[in-house]
Amino acid sequence: MYEVELKVQVSHESVRERLASIDADHVETVTQEDTYYDAPDRSFAETDEALRIRSVSREDDSTTVLTYKGPLVDANSKTRTEAETTVADNEAMAAILTGLGYEPAATVRKTREYYTVDECTVTLDSVDDVGEFVEVEYSSDVKTESGIDAAREQAEGVLDQLGLSSDDQIRTSYLELLLEKQ
Repeated sequence: MYEVELKVQVSHESVRERLASIDADHVETVTQEDTYYDAPDRSFAETDEALRIRSVSREDDSTTVLTYKGPLVDANSKTRTEAETTVADNEAMAAILTGLGYEPAATVRKTREYYTVDECTVTLDSVDDVGEFVEVEYSSDVKTESGIDAAREQAEGVLDQLGLSSDDQIRTSYLELLLEKQ
């Protein structure tokens, strides 16, 4: 699966007003804690890959997800392959990765407000020690360049509805932004 993502650093106040004006559907608000791992055989920072354990806390439950993100495949967005699965035990998964030689690199904590607009997910992210961001994401099982282009155009259209420009997007991950500040 490909994930096409556009991310802009912006204050949430004006974006919330735009979301209300276009009748976006609020899905949920969650807290996430992402622990990223370094591989024993290569540098994910150099290969532009990521491996993380994400703990998601909601009002009434919590889940843990293991995610691998491949290198970026598109120069105009944060498009990449992504594979993820739910994990029953966060601590056991961390022990498995550490036992295989993977080492925790950093932890990113954020609050996310999820909305849906035109088949896209709009996320208002408040990232500890980094700032406020808006992400527009379109996930698709397309495997062609034209399919990725169409998905990116869909996400750009939603960004435009929010009064934001894809020209202002950043392709830097929250992990990279956090590490730059340390």
